[in-house]
Amino acid sequence: MSAALQVPALFAKLGRRIPPPLVSMHCVAALELARRFKWLLPPQELDGRSFAITVEDLGLRSCFAVRDGAFRPVWNGAPSDLELGAKLADLLSLMRAETDADTLFFQRRLRISGDTELGLIVKNWLDAAPRPTWLQRSGAASV
Repeated sequence: MSAALQVPALFAKLGRRIPPPLVSMHCVAALELARRFKWLLPPQELDGRSFAITVEDLGLRSCFAVRDGAFRPVWNGAPSDLELGAKLADLLSLMRAETDADTLFFQRRLRISGDTELGLIVKNWLDAAPRPTWLQRSGAASV
């Protein structure tokens, strides 16, 4: 899928100009919506932990935390416990369960830094999370 979705470099330049709190607010709104529909319920081990996701080819970085089982934006710019970064196509492939995190990581298409134990918890959680039907690509295997 990566070869099919190439984002123009101009978008990355524009994306880096968008304030991270604005990006975080939108990302957290999507995560909260998924949580409320029970598509993505964070495990207890994530409570009180902070995360950053960077969409590298768009230049977008979102920072958030899990507090009391809910996703909340992080505004202060403090370092995150776990940082994930990948291109848009790879993140979409991961969300659709077309590719697993291990494959992306070992192909150097998923960058992970920070707390390695937390990274393993997040990986196992995302691998086990059911995908809503609309997110699954037609013909893709169900998780």
